[in-house]
Amino acid sequence: MQIRKDVQSFKATFPGPCQEEPRAAILPAFSWEQLERQLSDLASTRTKASMAGPLVSATRKQAAFKPPEMVLREILCIASSLMDETFEPSLGGDSAGTA
Repeated sequence: MQIRKDVQSFKATFPGPCQEEPRAAILPAFSWEQLERQLSDLASTRTKASMAGPLVSATRKQAAFKPPEMVLREILCIASSLMDETFEPSLGGDSAGTA
C-alpha cells in the first residue's frame, strides 16, 4: 500500500504521458549488477560502498511497481548519498543514525 501511495504522489508531482519514447530517447540498457558495481565504485567510503548492494537490491525489488522515472530518481538519490562526503552513515542498526 505504501508503494502505491508513493507512486500516486510521484505521478501527481511529475505528470506526463505514459507513451513509448522514441528509440533515440531511451537510455542504454545496463544490468542491476552493473549499477551496483558502479555505485560501489563511486562511493566516498568503504562503508558507503558496502551499502550499494542492499540499496540496489531494495530498489530492484520495488522497481516493477513504480514508473521508470521514479526508479531513476531513486537511483540518483542513492548515487548522491553514496558520493556525499559529508554523509557518514552508521552501520550499527540505530535508525536515528547514531551508534
